[in-house]
Amino acid sequence: MIFLIQKTLIFTIPLLIVALAGMYAERSGIINIALDGIMIFGSFVGAVGAFLLRKVPFFVDHNQLTFILALLIAAISGALFSLLLSFSAIKLKADQTIGGTALNMLAPAIALFLIKVFFKMDRLEMTPAVNSAGQNKDFSFVILNNDMPDAGKVFFDKAYLSTFIAIAIYIILSIFIYKTKTGLRLRACGEHPQAAASVGIDVNKMRYLGTTISGALAGFGGYAYIATVANGTAEGTVAGMGFLALAIMIFGNWKPLGIALGALLFGFLKCVSVIYPQLSVTINGEKVFFLKNLNLPMYFYNLIPYVTVLIVLAFTSKRSRAPKAEGIPYDKGMR
Repeated sequence: MIFLIQKTLIFTIPLLIVALAGMYAERSGIINIALDGIMIFGSFVGAVGAFLLRKVPFFVDHNQLTFILALLIAAISGALFSLLLSFSAIKLKADQTIGGTALNMLAPAIALFLIKVFFKMDRLEMTPAVNSAGQNKDFSFVILNNDMPDAGKVFFDKAYLSTFIAIAIYIILSIFIYKTKTGLRLRACGEHPQAAASVGIDVNKMRYLGTTISGALAGFGGYAYIATVANGTAEGTVAGMGFLALAIMIFGNWKPLGIALGALLFGFLKCVSVIYPQLSVTINGEKVFFLKNLNLPMYFYNLIPYVTVLIVLAFTSKRSRAPKAEGIPYDKGMR
C-alpha cells in the first residue's frame, strides 16, 4: 500500500503543478492550450542545464543542488516560452487556441532538433543510474529507517525533493490568488476586464503576469516529470501530461482544491497504468498479482486515465464554470 501511494504521489505532483499553471493563465483571461508544449520545452532546457552542470566539478557531488537549479532553469525557460503565447494573445490579439496549438507543435520540434544537432543523440539522458529501490539516486531526497510510521514513509522514504517544493508552491500560489490584492486583480481580469480597467487595473499587465506564472509552473512540472517519472530522459515528449493537466483543471472547476483532488485521482490512474504488474494482494499468505494475471495488454491500462478523463468531463461539464472572459481579447472600447 505504501508503495502504491508513493508512486501515486510521484505521478500526481507534475499533474498538480501543471493544472495549477493552467488555472493561473485562464483566471487572467488567457486560454493556455500550450501547457504540454511548455512542459516539453521546460523539461528539455532543464535537462540541458542539468547535463551541463554535471560537467562542473563542484556539482558532481551535489546532486540535490543540481536538481534544484535544473528545476529553476526549467521554470525560467517555461516562463520565457509562454511569452510567445501572451504576446500573440495580448499584443496581436490572435486566436489563443491556435497560438497554443502552434506552441505545442513547436516545442517538441525544437527539443528534438537541438538534441540531434548539439548532442548527436535521439534523446538526452541525464542520470541513468538508479539505486536498489529503483529510484533515481541523484534525485531521491532521503531514505529513512524501518521504524518510521507508515504516514511518514509515504512522504520521506525514498521521496523526491521536487515533491516538497511543488507542494509548497501549490500552497503559496493557492493563497496568493485568493488572499492578495494582486490575486484579486488577476481574477477580475478573467471575469470582467472592462470593469477591472474602470478601477485602474492594468488588464494587459495582469494577463502577462498570469500567463508567465503559468509558463513557469508548466516548465517546472515538465522537468519534474522527466526527472521523477521518465528516469531523467528528455526526448521531446511528456506523454500527454499537459493535456491531462488541462482536463484536471476543468474537472477542478478552476479552483485549487478541486485541482488537487483531480490530480490525486488521475495520478493514481496513471500510476496503476504503469505499475500494474507489481500490484498484488495477499491471500492465505501468498501474493497474488491480480491485474497481471488478467493477461490484458498493457495498452488497456495505458488507456484507462485518458478514457476516464473523457467520462469525467462528460459528467461534470454542466457544473463547470470557466472564467467569463477567457479567450476573449481585451478591448478598451468594449462594454
